Amino acid sequence: MKGFKTLIIVTAILLFCISAASAFSVASVSIDPSGSLVPGTPVTVSYKVEMSGVFNSADDLQFYTDLENPKWAYTIIVNGVENARPTMGGKTLTITGFELSYKTSDTVAVRATLEGKAPTVTQTTDKTIVRIQEMDAQGRAIDSSKVEKTAKIINTGDVQSAIAARNTDLQTFRTHIDEKSVLDIDTSEAEAKYNEAKQKIDSASARPPTQYTEALADLTAAQTSISDGEKALDKAWAQNELDAAQIPINNVDAVIAWFKGNQSTANDQQLPTIITKREVAVSYISAAADQIASGEYTQARSKAQDAYLKGNESYNDALARQKQLTGGFTWPQIQIPGGIFIVLGVVVVILVAVGIVIYRKRSRWDELG
Repeated sequence: MKGFKTLIIVTAILLFCISAASAFSVASVSIDPSGSLVPGTPVTVSYKVEMSGVFNSADDLQFYTDLENPKWAYTIIVNGVENARPTMGGKTLTITGFELSYKTSDTVAVRATLEGKAPTVTQTTDKTIVRIQEMDAQGRAIDSSKVEKTAKIINTGDVQSAIAARNTDLQTFRTHIDEKSVLDIDTSEAEAKYNEAKQKIDSASARPPTQYTEALADLTAAQTSISDGEKALDKAWAQNELDAAQIPINNVDAVIAWFKGNQSTANDQQLPTIITKREVAVSYISAAADQIASGEYTQARSKAQDAYLKGNESYNDALARQKQLTGGFTWPQIQIPGGIFIVLGVVVVILVAVGIVIYRKRSRWDELG
C-alpha cells in the first residue's frame, strides 16, 4: 500500500513537471505593416518565444503562416548566447524539442523573423500572419500553448462592388426626390440626406486600398443617409396628402357657415348629414396625423386620401343643397373679419341702384345747364 501511494505521488509530480516544462510565452509580435493588407504587400513579422522551464524534448515548436513566399530566420538563445540557424522557406517551420531542451536552470528563447507577401484572395477575409504552437509526439497541436496573429486581406474588388451598389441606391433615391419635387412635396430634408450620402460615397472612392475598413464605414454611413432620406421623403409625401385633405374640409366649413348664418337655412334638414360627413373626414385627418407621428407613412397617406374623399363628398353635398335653396344659382361668397358672410349678389344690386341714382341726378343737372 505504501509503495502504491508513493507511485501515485511520483506520477503526479511527473505529470506536473511535464505540463510545466511544456509552457512558453511570446512577449510581443510585431507586424509591419499593421492593419488590413492588400494582396502582394510585403510583410515582416518579428517575435520572441521564451521557454518556461525545460521544453519537452518529445514535442516540437511549430511556426505557421498564410503569407506567400515565406522566409524564416531564427536564432536559439541559451543563457544569452545566440545560435543563428539557416534561413528556411515554406509555410511551416518546425523546431524540434531536442534543440530546445536544456536544464531547468538554463534560460532558453527563440528570436524569429518572418518575411512574406500578403496572399491573393477571392474575397476579403482574415488570414493567419503567424501562428506559434507546441506539437506533441503524435503531431497534435497543444491548443493551450497557441499564439496566433491574423490580418484582414482585402479583395479590392469588394470595395468597388460596394461603391457601385451604393451609387445605384443613390441614383434611385435621386429619382424619388425628383418625382416628389414635381408634385410640390417638400424635399429639403431628403436633399440634405442625399448630399450626405454622396459625400460619403465620394470619400470611400478616394480612399487607398489599405483603408478598406474606413471605406466600408463610409459606405455604411452613405446607406444610412439614403435610408433616412427615403423616410424623410415618405414623411413629406404623407404630410402633403394630409394638407391636401384639409382643403375640402375648409371649403365645406365655409358653406356650413353660410347655412348657419341665414335664418332660413340654419336648421335645414340636410345640414346634419353634411356636418356628419365633415366630422368623419376630420377624424380621418386626426388618424393620419397620428400615423405620421409614429412613422407609419404609408398608412397615413391612405388615411389622408380617405379624409380627402369624405371631405370632398361633404363639400359637394353642401354645394348641391345650397344651389337648391338659392333657386339654382349659388352666389359667390366672401368673408369679412368677424366671420360674417355677405352674398356678393346683394352687394352688386345695391351698387347698381346707387349708380342709377347718381346717373339720374347728373342727367338732371345737365338739363338745367
